[in-house]
Amino acid sequence: MNSNSQSANADTYSQRLADIVGTAIALLTLILPVFVIAHYSSANVENNQQPLIQNLQGSKD
Repeated sequence: MNSNSQSANADTYSQRLADIVGTAIALLTLILPVFVIAHYSSANVENNQQPLIQNLQGSKD
């Protein structure tokens, strides 16, 4: 009976570890792209607006 008990504890630990790792991967998969998109899109918006303003001012002159 002791060997079955140890095996059940190892399975429970493996299952718990798999749940924790799976949850961490799921959270990274959901959260990380949002931060990356927000970081790069805010940098692109600032860079893209300046040439548009310059082009409009150049066409008015």
